[in-house]
Order: sequence, then structure tokens, then C-alpha cells
Amino acid sequence: MTEADDRAKTNLEAQGRMGEIVAAGEYDRLTEVLADGLVDHDPAPDQAPGPRGIGEFWTTFKEAFPDVALEPVQVIATEDFVTAVLEVSGTHRGEFLGHEATGKSFRVRGIQVGKFEDGKMTDRWGATDTLGILQQLGLA
Repeated sequence: MTEADDRAKTNLEAQGRMGEIVAAGEYDRLTEVLADGLVDHDPAPDQAPGPRGIGEFWTTFKEAFPDVALEPVQVIATEDFVTAVLEVSGTHRGEFLGHEATGKSFRVRGIQVGKFEDGKMTDRWGATDTLGILQQLGLA
């Protein structure tokens, strides 16, 4: 195994831990896998910077969709990046983007690209089909 392979494996493991932390709702642990100076190139509206902002985003999203699930469709890791294509699903049980709960469910695709250094994500790019969520909830 080469050094590049070792780094790719470390990055993939960090990505996996991040998924476990989010699924468990243990957002204070995000600093285990997110660098203090993390730059989110695609933040949600009004999202705070760094790991705190990511944690606040997930807190709000899980209040709206308590059963949110992220299922990897394809994950590719290199010595510097992890790209994850995900199926995102959930049931609308709380306020989302100013809309009261509808009780309806959604399933859309999302993608996240993370740049890693020393086993921690330093940069994040991503998108989820927000319009698809709104359409499936009957809000668009």
C-alpha cells in the first residue's frame, strides 16, 4: 500500500466517522473530523462558519426531519479528497425553510466533496436537491 493509499483510507474513515456523528446527533464531536478552520464553500443561509456551523445546520435539519437518513450511493476517496453521492430522505415533522410540518416524506440526491488534511476535513463543497425536497413536500 502506498502513502497515497494510506491517506485515502484515512480520509474515507474520517468521512465515515462524520456520518456516524451526524446520524447519532452528537454534533459536539464534529471537531473530531472537521478542522477548526473548515471552510464551507456551500453553506446554508445564515450558517455560522466552521464545525459549529455544520453542527447548527444538522441540529436544525434534524428538528425538521427527525428520521433523516443519508445512504451512500457512491464514495470515492483520494489522498486529498472524498466525494460522496448520497440518497437523502426524511419525513417533514418540524419547521423547514419557514414551512410548518407537512408529515410528507422526501427522497433526493445530494453530493459532498471534502478536502482532507491529516484526517480532518478542511474544505467542504456540496449540494442537495432542495427544490426536489420542497416539491415532494408539496411546498413548491
